[in-house]
Amino acid sequence: MAFDLTPTAAQHDLAKRAHEFAQDCIRPVAQQYDQAQEFPWPVLEEAAERGFYSPLFYRDLIGDPTGLSLPMFMEELFWGCAGIGLAIVMPALALSAIGQAATPEQMLQWAPECFGTPGDLKLAALAISEPEGGSDVRNLRTRAVRDGDDWIIDGHKMWIGNGGIADVHVVNAVVDQELGHRGQALFVVPGGTPGLQLVRKLDKLGCRASHTAELKFDHVRVPADNLLGGMEKLERSLAKRREAARNGGRSGSVTLGTFEQTRPMVAAQALGIARAALEYMTTYANRREAFGAPIIDNQGVSFPIADLATQIDAARLLTWRASWMAANGVPFERGEGSMAKLAASEVAVRTTERAIQTMGGWGYITDHPVEKWYRDAKLYTIFEGTSEIQRIVISHALGAVDGRPPLHVDLEPSGGPLNKMFGRGTEVRGRAAASALNMRDHVPGPILKAALKILRPPR
Repeated sequence: MAFDLTPTAAQHDLAKRAHEFAQDCIRPVAQQYDQAQEFPWPVLEEAAERGFYSPLFYRDLIGDPTGLSLPMFMEELFWGCAGIGLAIVMPALALSAIGQAATPEQMLQWAPECFGTPGDLKLAALAISEPEGGSDVRNLRTRAVRDGDDWIIDGHKMWIGNGGIADVHVVNAVVDQELGHRGQALFVVPGGTPGLQLVRKLDKLGCRASHTAELKFDHVRVPADNLLGGMEKLERSLAKRREAARNGGRSGSVTLGTFEQTRPMVAAQALGIARAALEYMTTYANRREAFGAPIIDNQGVSFPIADLATQIDAARLLTWRASWMAANGVPFERGEGSMAKLAASEVAVRTTERAIQTMGGWGYITDHPVEKWYRDAKLYTIFEGTSEIQRIVISHALGAVDGRPPLHVDLEPSGGPLNKMFGRGTEVRGRAAASALNMRDHVPGPILKAALKILRPPR
């Protein structure tokens, strides 16, 4: 599958429907839910009615071979409100982890429980981060110990979206003490399981319509069937990791793999916030007059807007590339997923801050949404790996490829042997063009015109 930026008819319709939902159902209530810090159940119900809250919907988006459906949907949704957007898509993060680790039977069992159905909604949570670990998934301390036909989980989780109120918690825990971070596995812990404690709902700076919690797992007992992938797969995986450890090789964890695959999705969310702020401050600058002219005529206003528009488009291209790579199984060997997340999150913060500066005092109060977007955007340089973690991932990845050429040079080509021989830029095509030009005085006009139609650039 070639990397193509042209949206299909289905993708165009998806973006249009998502934008209408964000405009008509999310934006009118965004400030209300942000200020009250309430979970937006009515908006989730409407999302479910429109088909945006379903495991089949997200599996369909993830299965798009172009990779563009998921980031296009995310950007429109989060253009509406990041807090409400997170409430809607949080189960998709858990679903992504289940999809990577689970057996087909487990996928069929747990995927529907992540979302429920219209009129009977359910929630899911991905419980990874811990107070001591944060972005460092190699330093997580939650433990799972086999006890007969069950597993017993003990640990402490922090910053967990939907934590404690979810019907399904996907929890990572160390199962092999000697392997440490290499010896992690994922478990499903249903809501209401004895020992699963909601310590507190966190009071956040932004994205306040979403529920984020601190959890404790105190001797939580789950059946062996709740180990995602099953025992045989876990034992094979641990054996490979032990071998890699003995040989001094590197081996990652399923948690790190989940993060890498979801980072383009998170990047698209940040782009939605950035675009909302860019559009709003541009409209404001066009209408706000000072010293007898719209303030956008002032280069001190217009030049930063131009720079931010350029950076947003660049971040979107990085995000779409990473999404295409994930959809086509192209490894992020140079940290491409982290590049997308880093660029999008950083530009979201810069854009929302500039929106406040452009609007002055009006941007600092709640009469306009830019102060909310500023608070929301800051999350994206922190969660799913801080900006510093993204730079570590990228630099380590570049060190591992050790000077290899960029992706477009290194990637397996498409087009087949005929394209390799006769495609644009090939030696054969170049010689044919040179011969045609050299013979232009000796070849009949109609034949020469036909040859030039083939050789000339497309209009």
